[in-house]
Amino acid sequence: MNAYASIKLVPASKIDTITTTELRGYFQYYKDITAKTGNQVDWAYSQAAFPYEIIDSNEKQEEQITLYSENERYRAILISIQKEKIMDKDDTPRIQTNICFTLPEVATFGDKGKANEYCKFLAKKLQAELHLFNGRVMYYYKRKLQ
Repeated sequence: MNAYASIKLVPASKIDTITTTELRGYFQYYKDITAKTGNQVDWAYSQAAFPYEIIDSNEKQEEQITLYSENERYRAILISIQKEKIMDKDDTPRIQTNICFTLPEVATFGDKGKANEYCKFLAKKLQAELHLFNGRVMYYYKRKLQ
């Protein structure tokens, strides 16, 4: 199952760029809030909500994180931060940061579901533009009417 989704940090987003350290912080926040939910319902929800171990790896001059799981229902999700040069509407160049979620060949359908969940969480937190695995686009930032 080789699939790809991305979160684009557009000019209307909360931030312009992100690092792997900040990304780890968002995942830690996710683990914390799911643990609190689990405490409220008296169930170990944090382990079910985030069954991965975060592994840093810097390959190909881009920052990359691997979410790896020993659980039989999950395998791995690759998350990389890529920067690309694009032109704005008024033809001024700018650097756009993308957070790319890639499912390797060994990934399961459980990984795809978790990746969708994490993409939506991050896109909402960052007020970004989300391009899902199925090609659909979700906008989590305020758009101007023209």
